[in-house]
Amino acid sequence: MGEAIKETFVPEDSVAPIEATGFLAKFTVLKGAERELWLTFLIKLLIISAYSITNKTLILWLSSDLGFSDQAAGALIGWVWAPAMTVFTLLAGSLTDALGLRRTFFLGVIICLIARSMMVFTTLPWLALAGGLFPLVIGEALGTPVLIAATRRYSTVRQRSISFSMIYMVMNVGYLIAGSIFDYVRHSLGEYGYLNLLGLHITTYRTLFLVSLGFEILLLPTIYFLRRGVEATDQGVKFTAEPVLYAAGRFWESIWLTVRDTALDTLALFKRLLGQSGFYRLLAFLLLIGFLKLIFLQMDYVFPKFGIRELGNGAPIGHLSNINYILIIILVPIIGALTQKYSAYRMVVVGGAICAASVFVMALPTSWFQGSAQGFIGQWIGHGYLGVQGSIHPYYMMIGIYISIFSIGEAFYSPRVYEYAAAIAPRGQEASYGALSYIPFLIGKLLVGTGGWLLAAFCPAHGPRHSGTMWLIFAFAASVAPIGLIGLRRYIRVPEAGRQDVD
Repeated sequence: MGEAIKETFVPEDSVAPIEATGFLAKFTVLKGAERELWLTFLIKLLIISAYSITNKTLILWLSSDLGFSDQAAGALIGWVWAPAMTVFTLLAGSLTDALGLRRTFFLGVIICLIARSMMVFTTLPWLALAGGLFPLVIGEALGTPVLIAATRRYSTVRQRSISFSMIYMVMNVGYLIAGSIFDYVRHSLGEYGYLNLLGLHITTYRTLFLVSLGFEILLLPTIYFLRRGVEATDQGVKFTAEPVLYAAGRFWESIWLTVRDTALDTLALFKRLLGQSGFYRLLAFLLLIGFLKLIFLQMDYVFPKFGIRELGNGAPIGHLSNINYILIIILVPIIGALTQKYSAYRMVVVGGAICAASVFVMALPTSWFQGSAQGFIGQWIGHGYLGVQGSIHPYYMMIGIYISIFSIGEAFYSPRVYEYAAAIAPRGQEASYGALSYIPFLIGKLLVGTGGWLLAAFCPAHGPRHSGTMWLIFAFAASVAPIGLIGLRRYIRVPEAGRQDVD
């Protein structure tokens, strides 16, 4: 890996192309894909597994290990940590374009290794936050735009839709792995137990961080096998040198100068693009998608409390959420294969409409589902899948239907948001535009911050509850996205590279 790589071109047309036909044959576009694309899928799996384990544990760790109150822990994560990650992700896009994919991967992993080690082995609150939690934001953010840019760089135009669908499927596999580990460690050690590691008492929540640290370590050899400068094209594989700024300086000095220039370049980029109608239209598109991400994010910030208050302590919140991950794993590659010929924008509209419609199920009267909850399907879901004892609450049926329909819509729209941002990116700015596709998460996080007030008003811990009203508000909010995308289509849509407009 250390030798200089000269520019090489391997033509694909030396072999007569064979057109794939039929449904299953649509997947054969990945046959012969560069190894870097498969490594990108593996990197995504490891990064998401580590991140998801950490994300599920943070609030519990802040309260149990560091002594934060529920309010302080929730505010720190919901209003500071999570939005900060989105902001740093936006900045990280330009850094990726400046450093190159492989170097940015390594830099992000090194920062995450240090940060997670601090969170595992220190019990001092100030050190755990200053040396662990806050640096982790930067490390995690560095991996996000790199994966989007890598997926585009290492896939041909024909492979792109399936590749983005596959990477979204891999993400959900990571969520499933993380959920299983999360439950296993807590079951094995106890909610407030500890692991005896060479005489050190590592609490249950810090043990979960230790597992995420293990996933982070596995990333190092995986990234090492990425070849420098590889780019997949429809004509063949191409090798070009990755950019290096301030190559003559010391490593950390070079990093600092690059970060400084990256921040300035990012500001300059936004100033320059703000005057262009294409960027304005992309920004409007992403702002509307934020209303869909509100529903996705409320599963972490609102749904757990709703479930516990309506269904009782110990309600199987994780198993209910896993319905989404399981269905996404199954549906994303299938829907991706079936919809390759359709534009990303159209699929986002279709998926967004399905997602918004699903939330209205939760606003219906629970009495409508009482009979089905006591029927075969309700008994199978409640007793068979969820392991609930006693009678099955109608909300179990409603939640199952809601999450299932939502998952279908998500499989249509969510992977295509990233593809849309990458497809319209000017050459050399793929990571910057890829990072912009995470603006909806920032909007969603700001919107879901109102979830605490909605819970207090309509689903309080004590007193009468009117949860259906809360879900109706969420449903109307989600509907803003498909209605806006349809109504403003002629103003905000941008042509997509490598795809004829079939709408």
